[in-house]
Order: sequence, then structure tokens, then C-alpha cells
Amino acid sequence: MGLFDDVSQFLEDRIDEFLKNNPHLELQALEEKLYQQEQETGRLLADLRSRIQQVEQKIRETAQDVQRWHVRIEKAKAANRRDLAEPAQAHEASLIRTGNQLWGQMELLRDRVKQTEELQKKIQGQRQEVKAKLEQVQAQQATQRAAQPNPAPNATWKATWNQIPRMNVNPADPLEKQFQNWEAEEELQQLKRKMGQ
Repeated sequence: MGLFDDVSQFLEDRIDEFLKNNPHLELQALEEKLYQQEQETGRLLADLRSRIQQVEQKIRETAQDVQRWHVRIEKAKAANRRDLAEPAQAHEASLIRTGNQLWGQMELLRDRVKQTEELQKKIQGQRQEVKAKLEQVQAQQATQRAAQPNPAPNATWKATWNQIPRMNVNPADPLEKQFQNWEAEEELQQLKRKMGQ
């Protein structure tokens, strides 16, 4: 485990050093993380609002049921049907308790919506701050790059040439070798003509 820990520590140190030397990358990562959190809170808000609508619908339905059973209780009492009135009253009381529980759920959901909206505003504010800082760092880097002298054209050509991917060729193929020599000679002649101008 010691070797693994050493390698992990080494990599963390190199990453930290790299991020210190490239602060814009760290800011970009932070901005992306805040963007994801903003999206996540948006989804949470949509879910909470949908749940509030569902609970409100259940409350309306429960209220209608309470009214219907209240009318039945009154009819049963008027008809002197205690055998129907008493169970209907118990059922109405159960519906009222259910309605109260639903109302409590709705209030909790509304509180969560307010908290989530506040969180989303906070995240948006932080994201705007990070975005502004990122733009500032990028502007500073652009200014620094503009102040640096351009490399010599020959150095640029060598850097570009070294970045060109080499094809996998069979060096033992005599025709391939002849073409490579001829192509290299052609490029050298072109360079000499350009430099002679």
C-alpha cells in the first residue's frame, strides 16, 4: 500500500501544481460544477412543484369527500338513522384527519421549494462570480501572451514538423526508403528556395 500511497500523493501534488499554474482550468471546473448544481436544483424545484400540485389535488378531492359525507350524515340524522349516521361521522372524521395530513405535507413541500429557490439563487450568484473571475483570468492570460515575443519562423516550422504524426512504415522496404529520401530532398530544396528569396 505504501507505493500506491506514494504514487497517489505524487499525482495529487502534480495536479495541484498544474492547477496553480493554470488557474483558469480550476475556475472552469468550478464553474462547471456550479452549473451542474444549478441544473440539479432546477430539477429538484420542478419535482417539488409537481408534488405540491399532486398534494393540492388530493386535498381538493378529500375536501369534496368530506362535504359529500357531511351531507349524508345530515340526511341520516334527519331520517333518524343512527346506524348510518354514526359510521358516516367516523368516516368523515377520518377524511378530515387525512386532509390535515395532506395540508401538512403541502406546507412542508412549500417550505422546501422556498429553501431550494434560495439555494438556486445562491448557486447562480456564485456561478456568476466564478464566471467573471474566469473571464478576468483569461483576459490576463491573453494580455500576457500578446506581450510575449513571437517565436522565430524556423522554430515554429520545427515545432509544427515535430507534431506531424509519422506513419507506420516498413523501413526494410527499399521502395519506401527511396520515396522517403526523394520526399526529404524535395522538402529541403523547397526550404532552400524560400530562404533564398
